[in-house]
Amino acid sequence: MDVKSRNYLLMNRQALENDIKTSYIMDRMISDEVLTLQEEETVRQQNTRKERAAMLINIILTKDNNSYRSFYNALLHEGYRDLAALLQDGIPAVSSGNRKSSMDGMTSCVKTILCEGGVPQRPVVFVTRPKLVDAIKKKLYCLGSDPGWVTVYGMAGCGKTVLTAEALRDPQLLEDCFPGGVHWISVGKQDKAGLLIKLQNLCRRLEHDSPLSQRPLNIEEAKDRLRLLMLRKYPRSLLVLDDIWDSWVLKAFDNQCQVLITSRDRSVTDAVAGNKYEVHVESGLAHEKGLEILSLFVNMKISELPEQANCLVRECKGSPLVISLIGALLRDFPSRWEYYLRQLQNKQFKRIRKSSSYDYEALDEAMSISVEQLDDNYKDYYKDLSILPKDVKVPTKVLCILWDMETEEVEDILQEFVNKSLLFCDRNGKSFHYYLHDLQLDFLTEKNRNQLQELHKNIVNQYKKYYKLNTPVLSQEDCMYWYNFLAYHMAGAKMQQELRDLMFSLDWIKAKTELVGPAHLIHEYVEYSSILDQKDSTVRENFQEFLSLNGHLLGRQPFPDIIQLGLCQPETSEVYQQAKLRAQRETGTFYLEWINKKSLKNLYRLVVRPHRDAVYHACFSKDRQRIASCGADKTLQVFKAESGERLLEINAHDDEILCCAFSADGEFVATCSSDKKVKVWNSRTGQCKCVYEEHSEQVNCCQFNNKSGQYLLVTCSNDTYIKIWDLNKKYCRNTMIGHDNSVNHCRFSPNDEYVASCSTDGTVKLWEARSGNELKSIEIKDFFKNADEQPDDVEVLVKCCSWSRNGNMILVVAKNKLLLFDIETCGLLTQVIVSHHSTIQYCDFCPGDELVAVALSHCSVELWNIKSLSKVAYCRGHTSWVHCVTFSPDGSLFLTSSDDQTIRIWETKKVCKSSDAVLKSELDVVFHNGEVMILAIYNQKNLQLINGNTDNVIMQTAAQESPISCCCLSEDLKFAAFGLESGTIKVLQLSDGKVLNSWEAYRTPVQHCRFTPDCQTLILSAHDSVIQVWNWQLSECVFLRGHKEAIKDFRLLENSKILSWSFDGTVKIWNITTGNPEKDFACHGGAVLSCAVSPDGTKFSSASADKTAKIWSFESSSVLHELKDHEACVRCCTFSPNNKLLATGDDKGEIRIWDILTGALLHFCSPVTVDEGEPTHGGWVTDLSFSPDSKMLVSSGGYLKWWNVTTGESLQTFYTNGTNLKSIHVSPNFKVYVTVDNLGILYVLQKF
Repeated sequence: MDVKSRNYLLMNRQALENDIKTSYIMDRMISDEVLTLQEEETVRQQNTRKERAAMLINIILTKDNNSYRSFYNALLHEGYRDLAALLQDGIPAVSSGNRKSSMDGMTSCVKTILCEGGVPQRPVVFVTRPKLVDAIKKKLYCLGSDPGWVTVYGMAGCGKTVLTAEALRDPQLLEDCFPGGVHWISVGKQDKAGLLIKLQNLCRRLEHDSPLSQRPLNIEEAKDRLRLLMLRKYPRSLLVLDDIWDSWVLKAFDNQCQVLITSRDRSVTDAVAGNKYEVHVESGLAHEKGLEILSLFVNMKISELPEQANCLVRECKGSPLVISLIGALLRDFPSRWEYYLRQLQNKQFKRIRKSSSYDYEALDEAMSISVEQLDDNYKDYYKDLSILPKDVKVPTKVLCILWDMETEEVEDILQEFVNKSLLFCDRNGKSFHYYLHDLQLDFLTEKNRNQLQELHKNIVNQYKKYYKLNTPVLSQEDCMYWYNFLAYHMAGAKMQQELRDLMFSLDWIKAKTELVGPAHLIHEYVEYSSILDQKDSTVRENFQEFLSLNGHLLGRQPFPDIIQLGLCQPETSEVYQQAKLRAQRETGTFYLEWINKKSLKNLYRLVVRPHRDAVYHACFSKDRQRIASCGADKTLQVFKAESGERLLEINAHDDEILCCAFSADGEFVATCSSDKKVKVWNSRTGQCKCVYEEHSEQVNCCQFNNKSGQYLLVTCSNDTYIKIWDLNKKYCRNTMIGHDNSVNHCRFSPNDEYVASCSTDGTVKLWEARSGNELKSIEIKDFFKNADEQPDDVEVLVKCCSWSRNGNMILVVAKNKLLLFDIETCGLLTQVIVSHHSTIQYCDFCPGDELVAVALSHCSVELWNIKSLSKVAYCRGHTSWVHCVTFSPDGSLFLTSSDDQTIRIWETKKVCKSSDAVLKSELDVVFHNGEVMILAIYNQKNLQLINGNTDNVIMQTAAQESPISCCCLSEDLKFAAFGLESGTIKVLQLSDGKVLNSWEAYRTPVQHCRFTPDCQTLILSAHDSVIQVWNWQLSECVFLRGHKEAIKDFRLLENSKILSWSFDGTVKIWNITTGNPEKDFACHGGAVLSCAVSPDGTKFSSASADKTAKIWSFESSSVLHELKDHEACVRCCTFSPNNKLLATGDDKGEIRIWDILTGALLHFCSPVTVDEGEPTHGGWVTDLSFSPDSKMLVSSGGYLKWWNVTTGESLQTFYTNGTNLKSIHVSPNFKVYVTVDNLGILYVLQKF
C-alpha cells in the first residue's frame, strides 16, 4: 500500500473505529476478493464492535492499494459518506496503461467464470461457515484430474447450495483444479421430459459459439453431446448438479467428468461409477451464527436484538433456511418478533411463508416434498416416527418392537429414510441409533396431530405385547429407552390407568431409579400430573414426595432396599401401603417398621446429591427454575429446581470450586476456584465464554451484578484483592486494594452502585463499583470484646455479608454473631448471638428483609427474624457442615449445601411453622413387659420419659439451670437420674417428676450415670480420672481413684463390682463397696474405647485407638488373643450370646467377627461397593449387638445395618435422617431397636 494511503488510514483510524459496523463492509470487500473468509472470521471473533473495526483496519494496513480502494467504496455504499470523505485524498492513483493489477485480473477472471457458469450469487445476508466450506474444497481437491463425484448432502434448508457456491469462489481452487470453468445446473425434482429440457439448455449454454447446432432430441443424445463438450471443449471443468432427487437422473451426467451434486439423498450416487466423496452438511447453525443472521437482516447489532431473538433462534433449531425466512420477514415487518416466535412455537409452519429466493412457498412445503417422494409403503413407517421424543437417539430394537419385525428388515427401512436426509443414524458400537432433526419432528407432529394419540397407543400396546408382565433388563439395548419414555408414550396415548399403574409401582420406581436415578421420575410426576391427578392428587403427591426426599439415597451404591424406604413413609401414604403389602409377602427378608415416625415432619421439598464430594456453594437462577452448584469434586452442576434433573455437568477447574453464580438473565454461570482462576460458562450449552487468571491466590467468591443488560462480575481472593470484570473485555475493569488479609466474600449492592467485601483482617469494606474507590470500612473486630471490654485477641474472620433489598442495610457474619449495619452511617443497628456452640458459615437476607437464614457448622440452618431478634425456625437434615444457604429470588424457597454431598431445597413458610422436638444422642431405654420406655434429653435442658410404642411423652421436667449431659433409668422404672454440664447429678421420681436428691459431683459435665440393681446407688463418671459411687438415698459417696487419665466408660459386674476403662490404656475391676481396685489390666498403648464381658463371665474384650482388640481372661489376668486386622481405631466390641464369637467395629466403618476360642478372623462385614468418597457404614461403627441365637448382628454408625453372622452379608440397612448414631438399644428378643441421630430424631424400630 502507498505510504500516503497508509498515513490517511492511520490518521483517521480513531474516527473509523468509533463509527463503522464491519459486517456489511466486509461483505463488499469479500465480493471484491480483497478480503478472505479466514480474515473475515478473525474480525468477527473480536468481542466488541470497536475491536472488530480495529482488527479490520489492521488487516487492511497489511494489504495493497486495491484493499484501500475497496474499503473506500464499501464506506460509500454503506452510507458512511463522511468517513469516506476523510479517506478520499488518500486514494492511490491507478497505474499507467489503464491496466488492472494481477489481483484485479484474478478477481475479474473468477467473477467471469462464476457468472458464465451460472453459479448463484451470495444471498443478501450471508454468514461464514468456514469448516464446511473447507470440507467441500478439500473433497474437490481429492478429485484431482480424475473423473468422479462429490456429494454434498443434508436435510432441506441446511445450506447445501450456498456453501457449495461459496467453496467455488476460491480463485486458487479454480486455478488448480478447474481451469476449464464451472457449469452449474439446478435440477430439482424432474420427470424425463423435464430432464431433457435441462440437458438441452445446458448443452446450448456450453455451445454458445455454435448457435446453429441442432438440439438433442432425447436424453441419450443429450448425454452423448454433453460428454463430447466436456471432453473436448471444457476439459478439467466442474459440473455442479444442484438439488438432485433421483439416482436415475445422474445417469444422464455419467460421462467420465468431474461432478459435484447437492442432494437430500446420500445414496443418490449409488447408481453411477467413479470415485465418490461425501460432505455431510450439519443440520444446525451455532446459536451465535443464528443471531448474526437475524442481526444482518434487521440491520441491528446482536446486543441490540430484542429478547425474542434468542428464543427465535432456539425455535428455528439452527436451520439456516428457517432463520433466513424469519429474518427476511422481520426485515419487512420489524414489529412482528413476538408473532413469528408464537407461530414457530405453535408449529404454524404454513404462516412462515416465502420471503426469500428459496424454491418453496412455505416451510412446511420444503419439508413435506421430501416425505411425498417416499414409496407409499414407507410413508406409514415414517409417520410412526411422529411420536419419537426430541433429541433422543432411538435404538433399532425399539422400532423392531413397534413394527414387529426382524432387526435387518427395520434397518433396511430406516436406511431409506437416512439416505434421503429424513432421518439421522448414529452407530454406537455394533448397534444403530436413529433420530430426527427437531424441525422434521415438529413438522411430523403437526402434520399427524390428529393421529398422535393412536400412534402413542400403538407403541405402548406393542411394548406390552412384547414384554408382557416383565420389565426390560440392562443387557437389552432398548432397556434405557423404555425406562425413559414409556410414561411419555402412555401420557401421549392418554392411557390414564396404565400410566397410574406404572408410575405408582414400587417395582417400576426401583428398576428405573437404579438405572437413571430419581430426578427423571420426579420430572414425570410433575409433567404428567394432570393425567395422574384426574381422580385424586394425593397418591401422586405421595410418590413425588417419597422420591424428592429420598432421591439422595436412591442414587447411591449399594442401592438401598426401596421397600424399607417405603416403610418409613407416613402410614397414610400409598407408598407405605404398597411397601407394607410387599414386606408381608416377602418371607425371609428382614424389614423394619419405624413405629414413632408420626411425630416427624419433613420440612424440605427436595434433596439432591449431584456431587461426589462436599458442596461448597449453590444458587438459584433468577426465574427459580434452575440451580447451579459447585464443590470439592471440581465440577459445576446445573439442574432443575423442581426435580433435581441434571441439565449440565462440567469438569470446570483443576482444583476445588469455591463459589458459583448465575448472571441476572440466567444466560451465564461464573465459577471461581482454588486453582486461582475465574471462569464464565454458557449456562445452557456448557461452553466456556471466558477465563480470567489475574488473581494470584485462590478465588473465594464470585457474583454477577443484579441488573440485566451489562455483564459485570465481582470476585475476591486470598491475594487480598477484589476485582470487577466486564464479560465483554478480556481483562479486569477495576481492582480494589485495601484489605490486609484474605477476602472471603463480596457482593454487589441491589442497585449495582456499590460492592461490599468481607475479610479475614476483621473488616467489611464498601467500594464504589464504577471507580473502584474505597468508600467506607467497618472494623468488625471492635464488636468482639472479652470480659474486660477489651478487644478479643482471637482473630475475627468475617465470613460473609448480605444486602437488604433496598440497599440501606448490610448483614455481616463473624464467629457466632449476626451484625446489621446502616450503610449511610456505618452504625450498628442490631446484633444477634446465634449460637454458643458453633460458628456461622454463611448467611442470606430473605427478599422480604425480615428473615435471615444462617448456616451453622453443626449441620443445621436457622431462620431468624432480624426485627424481633427471635429464632423462628430450626432446620435439620444435613449430616455434616452446612457451607451455604441462599434464598430464591422471591423468598418462597431457600437451599442449603453441605459437606454431606447434598443440596436441600426448603419451603420458607413450611419451615417457619415447624416446631420439631430435638433430642440429644444420650438416652437410656428399658424394655419392660412389651413396652419400650425411653428417657431422653429434650432441647438441651429438659428430660422426657417417652413411651416408645405410642410416642407419647409420659413425663417432662422443667428446664434445668444447666444443659443436661447424660441420663439413666432404674430397671423398675421408678427413678431416673441425670447429670448436668455443670457437674451436678440429680435423681427424680418418675411418678411425679419430683427431684429426690442432687449432688455436685464434678466440675466438668457428668458423662455417664447408671443405677445399681437395687436402685439405691448411682455410678458416675466425667471427663475425670475418678469414678464416684453415690448412694443417693443416704447421700454417701465412695471415690474410685486409680486411673491416670479420664474415664472412657464403665460397666456393672456381679457382686458389687464394676469394670472401667480409660484413655490411659488400662482396664480396672473395682469393688464399689470398699472403693478398692481388685484387678488392673495394662491393655493397650492407646486409649481403651470399649469393653465387653463374655456371657459366661470368664472373659472380657477391650477395643482401642491403637487399632487392635484383645480378649482377656478374668481369672488369669492375661491376654488370650490379640486381634490385629483392623486399619483404624477399634471403637466397639461385643460377645455373642452363645459365647463363641466376638464382633468388633472400627472408625473405617468395618466390622470383623472373630472366633473366641482361636482368635481367628471368621468374617469381614462390609458393603461390596460404596460410592466414591463414601465411608463404609456411613462413618464410625459405634455400637454392636448380637441376636439371642447369635445368627444376626446389628450395628450403628452413619446409619443402622443388620448382618448375617454366618456369611458376613448385609441383611438390611435403615437410613436415618441424620447420622453419627452413638448407640443402639436392642430388646432382649431382638425385635425392637432404639437410637437417636445427630439431628435429634428418635427412632423406635420394630422388626416387621
